[in-house]
Amino acid sequence: MAGDVGVQAARDAEELERMETLFKKHEIGDIPRVDWLDQLVFRDFENRGLRAAESSLKMLERRRRLDNLMGEATDDISGQASNYSSPPAFVLNVELPRFDFPVVFADHEYDVPPVSALASLHIHQAGQDRHQAPEVQFGPGINAVDDSLSAIGARIAKVYDPEVGQRDNPAETKHRRLFRSSHRHGILDKDLKPNAKVRDELNTIMNYSPTHTLSPEEMDLVWKFRYHLTRDKRALTKFAKSVNWTDQSESKQAIQVLGRWTEIDVDDALELLGSSFSNPAVRSYAVDRLRKADDHELLLYLLQLVQALKYEHISTEVIEGSLEDSSLARFLIQRAAANFLLGNYFYWYLMVECDDNSPEQGTQSRDIYGKVAYDFMRSLTKQPNGNDERKTLLRQAELVAVLSKIAIDVRTSGESMSKRADKVKSFFADPSNELIVIDPPLPLPLDPSIEITGIIPDQVTVFKSSLSPIKCTFRTVDGQTYPIIFKVGDDLRQDQLVIQIITLMDQLLQKENLDLKLLPYKILATSTAAGASQFVQSQSLSTIVGKFKGNPALAYLKYHNPDNTQPLGVRQEALDTYIRSCAGYCVITYILGVGDRHLDNLLLAPDGHFFHADFGYILGRDPKPFAPLMKLSKEMVDCMGGVQSEHYKQFRQYCFLAYAALRKSSNLILNLFSLMIDANIPDIRLEPDKAVLKVRERFHLELNEEEAMVSLGRVIDDALASYAPVVIDKLHEWAQALRN
Repeated sequence: MAGDVGVQAARDAEELERMETLFKKHEIGDIPRVDWLDQLVFRDFENRGLRAAESSLKMLERRRRLDNLMGEATDDISGQASNYSSPPAFVLNVELPRFDFPVVFADHEYDVPPVSALASLHIHQAGQDRHQAPEVQFGPGINAVDDSLSAIGARIAKVYDPEVGQRDNPAETKHRRLFRSSHRHGILDKDLKPNAKVRDELNTIMNYSPTHTLSPEEMDLVWKFRYHLTRDKRALTKFAKSVNWTDQSESKQAIQVLGRWTEIDVDDALELLGSSFSNPAVRSYAVDRLRKADDHELLLYLLQLVQALKYEHISTEVIEGSLEDSSLARFLIQRAAANFLLGNYFYWYLMVECDDNSPEQGTQSRDIYGKVAYDFMRSLTKQPNGNDERKTLLRQAELVAVLSKIAIDVRTSGESMSKRADKVKSFFADPSNELIVIDPPLPLPLDPSIEITGIIPDQVTVFKSSLSPIKCTFRTVDGQTYPIIFKVGDDLRQDQLVIQIITLMDQLLQKENLDLKLLPYKILATSTAAGASQFVQSQSLSTIVGKFKGNPALAYLKYHNPDNTQPLGVRQEALDTYIRSCAGYCVITYILGVGDRHLDNLLLAPDGHFFHADFGYILGRDPKPFAPLMKLSKEMVDCMGGVQSEHYKQFRQYCFLAYAALRKSSNLILNLFSLMIDANIPDIRLEPDKAVLKVRERFHLELNEEEAMVSLGRVIDDALASYAPVVIDKLHEWAQALRN
């Protein structure tokens, strides 16, 4: 009986397997559907399955009882168990996804990239937006041999999925292609004019800041009315963002439309040179606009234009004409070779980038800058005085090398400050070092408009600081002196960027007939760990507070600018300079998010110029908690006569005028910061995707002008009413006292 049950179970299993094969054919349509017959077959299949399951369970139960029998002869057990030698068969049905049509992931074979490479894909690469790769933590024991996915012994297989990171909906992408194809040839689009509603929508799009991402619908709208928008210079960057540059036909037509566009502003040209636009025709169009800028204006943006070289198509091979594919590189070399002032800064900006060996820079970027520097020096020799200018740059490099050497020796000597100062003075006084007399006169790298003839050893000072910066005073060809501070061990590129932006903002304000006496000092990074800054004769507010009592800042100005005929006893010109410069720096440092403000880095010159120094924290970063958005101390306001004085009201008015004027040029400032995202600036490197947004937040572009002024007024009031800055200044004072 047991043998019959086993045979029947085997037959049922065989029949179930045969029917399973037929069911698959029935499901895909190979066997026609007959409803009444299908129901009978399905019911019979279900019954057979139940019988097979019951038979398997009975056989297992009998086998367990048989194994538990003890004391019987081994041959008897073997004989009885022979009927159950075949284990029961179990079937696991796995339902796999099926598609009505073949799924094509790609029409050609791809080189499979490592999964880790997804994180380094630039957001604008290949014209497609991608999500950043998420951080994934695996369980214990997985990839224990090596963290690398490609390591031998790794238990995770790499699978390439073309859909990873794609945010576009396939249906929307198909719709967009169909929409663009209907407007591709532009025969009808040339005469399209928007109605009132569409015109308002287009105007809203035109007013977007450079950081705004257009929606697919907005892109289609801009493309549809592209010919109508050619008369609006604001629309070009929006149009460039709306083009699918990977589509050859669409890209070709877009390039043709570029030639019809009205002349754009410099801020839009700078945006087109960013990482978002890789098409050579677009970048060449932007360079053509920059050709119309004079050397003075070009110098204001040179730092960012050097960074934009990273996004150019430049061959790093040292061959003739290898820069032909980069209109920006050729343009900068041409202009820098023709003007030594421009060429001086261009050379040092390139040298710093070549010196950057950090992982963030990458060998490809260093090779690009090395190639551009090589071609620049070659181009110099073709100029009338090019060989002399080339030698001048090399002499500047020798001067910087000498200053760097003595600065390193002083910083690492471990001697007392007086011995360090004597060591530096004796070094500079040694004729063999060729610093007492510099002949022929040498343009100073920090400010090439100043030609130096030698150094004055007796006026050399070593500051009491961890880096032991050296103050050097040079003689100039006109008989004047020019003091600088040179230090090694600090990356001055962030300070250099802030001073450049302050200089630019000063120019923008003066174009609006608003002179705020900003007096931005010169600063130049000569490498990633060395640089020089102009020394401006001044006193920090902490020093002034220690020397003068009562109203320290006002007493300081009275001492240098006495005038008993004025209400506050200070010469009107000096007090006006103080009020204007206070307003300018309060607004600018608020926009840039400058942090770590205390009385030691707030400086006041004898003629009334107020300014900030030490920009180690920007974009809202601050090492101290509860720091206000704007630094406005009681000492600063007391010097104006207090919050009830007319001078303070005038200060607030200057703040509002400056803020309104700079908001008009917000696009230019935002585009300059966008070009610095990959510049390896410390506070930008921390969150490069948020750096520009942090500056944009301070402009409050979502508010109208009146609302923005109210917002700034609250910032000023909060800064003055906050107790946190008072505590911070006092703690900083105690810390400095303990350190000294």
